[in-house]
Amino acid sequence: MTSTWRLVVVLGSICFAASLALSSVYDLTKEPIAYQKKLEMIRSLEAVLPGMTVDPDSGYLDMQREDGAPVRVFRSISDGEVKGAAFEVVAPDGFSGNIYIMMGVQANGELGGIVILSHAETPGLGSPIEKEEWKGQLKGRSLENSDLRVKKDGGDIDQMTGATISPRAVVGAVKKGLEWFDKNKDQILTDEEKTS
Repeated sequence: MTSTWRLVVVLGSICFAASLALSSVYDLTKEPIAYQKKLEMIRSLEAVLPGMTVDPDSGYLDMQREDGAPVRVFRSISDGEVKGAAFEVVAPDGFSGNIYIMMGVQANGELGGIVILSHAETPGLGSPIEKEEWKGQLKGRSLENSDLRVKKDGGDIDQMTGATISPRAVVGAVKKGLEWFDKNKDQILTDEEKTS
């Protein structure tokens, strides 16, 4: 056997063994990763709809935004009545890209809260959008009781010192989410199981 063929056989064996090991690790970690993602989703839903119970496996609606993008709406249903809904919105105009937000809206149209799911904002500057001290001021806000803009733009929401872009993006996405909820509230608040 020539040295070239020997090298091909050795490298092929190593690649096969590595792919087999990787496949085994994937099989072992698939369920724990899915379980952790579900727990993270439950924590987010509990944070944005405080005091309400939401099961991420049932009671949701698959809907569409105005641009045709799909959105899954998780609903809290108690005594046959929808008490609130949670769904994800995206702020495309963050300083460093998209900011993904889970927001909860009570049946009366007031914001139950938000959770920043992911972002790439500057640590220490734009990243405080994750802190309760800032995002807590959004709780209870609605299209009727607030001017949902940062104070620098004439609104009611405090921005952060030295960082306006990130808060502006989050507040803008939340406002659009509340507007979308308001346009679709009849469908969202109807207690019909329409799961996929």
